[in-house]
Amino acid sequence: MRKKKVKNAQLLKATFFLVVIVLLITISGLVGSFFSWKKAPRVSHAGMIWIPGGEFLMGSDTLLARSNERPAHTVRLSGFWIDKTDVTNAQFAAFVKATSYVTTAERKPDWETLKVQLAPGTPKPPNSQCVPGAMVFVGTETAVSLEDMAQWWRFVPGANWRHPQGPGSDIVGKEDHPVVQVSYEDALAYAKWVGKRLPTEAEWEFAARGGREQSTYSWGDEFKPQGKSMANTFAGAQFPVVSPEYKAKIGTTKVGTYPPNGYGLYDMAGNVWQWVADWYRADAFVMAAAAPVPLNPQGPQTSFDPDDRYAPLEAPKRVIRGGSFLCDANFCMSYRPSARRGVDPYNPMSHIGFRLAM
Repeated sequence: MRKKKVKNAQLLKATFFLVVIVLLITISGLVGSFFSWKKAPRVSHAGMIWIPGGEFLMGSDTLLARSNERPAHTVRLSGFWIDKTDVTNAQFAAFVKATSYVTTAERKPDWETLKVQLAPGTPKPPNSQCVPGAMVFVGTETAVSLEDMAQWWRFVPGANWRHPQGPGSDIVGKEDHPVVQVSYEDALAYAKWVGKRLPTEAEWEFAARGGREQSTYSWGDEFKPQGKSMANTFAGAQFPVVSPEYKAKIGTTKVGTYPPNGYGLYDMAGNVWQWVADWYRADAFVMAAAAPVPLNPQGPQTSFDPDDRYAPLEAPKRVIRGGSFLCDANFCMSYRPSARRGVDPYNPMSHIGFRLAM
């Protein structure tokens, strides 16, 4: 009987210590979680839309599709959050005010970064030409061949997000327009500040389609249903001609001006191109179609663009999506959800902005 009592006492003692240890571990975990929460950035889902995960056909095989959009291939995604609109001038201004961040366009160009986008042996320009600035759409006065984009783009010293068209222009009264003249690097800096990230190319297209499988546009197959404009596209009569009567109409519009897509997202077509996370390869979809169906693809590891007559084939480029106010039926029709293009990540332009995901 005595041995049994001793054994029970030992069992009770062991149980007591086990309970104490569990309590200590639990309390320690709660304290650790508290301090981790205190240190973590406070990320908000305000202004974002939840996109359910699913399987869809990425790319397009239609007659309108360019070679870099082919072939359509199956992709699987987990659910994610994405901004309802592009990041606006007001939002970007708040970031700059809080961090004193200086954008790519506001810095003197770095030759080591610049030369990888140029033909081998290109001489370094004199310091007098290496000044802060960005690419600005200037248009043409008459119809021109659409083979040479240099005819309607100019590097403008002093152009940046505050002055999108260069000195003399500003964003006063356009606080709710999408910010432009921001590089891929600038978008990443803003994303880090708010605790978000750029969407992958697959996430972006899935969201842009708004639940419609392989529709030509985010809203359906008719460009202007019942004559109604669904996106901010080129307002001129013939791209890239900018006649006096259209000059004031060509540019960004307030975010949310046009109807949202099926997921409630605005400006997934037109207004401004949007940076996404992936490196750009013209043959990325061919490579993807030959591989097993991916879950949450992150894109290729390198760049490849045989269509850029000015840059080396493997010059580093990131994908932009969605088209802009410069797209029209006679030039690129890039306001389609499968349309894609690659751009130097350090090259801000007057028609490129971004939105973020989580």
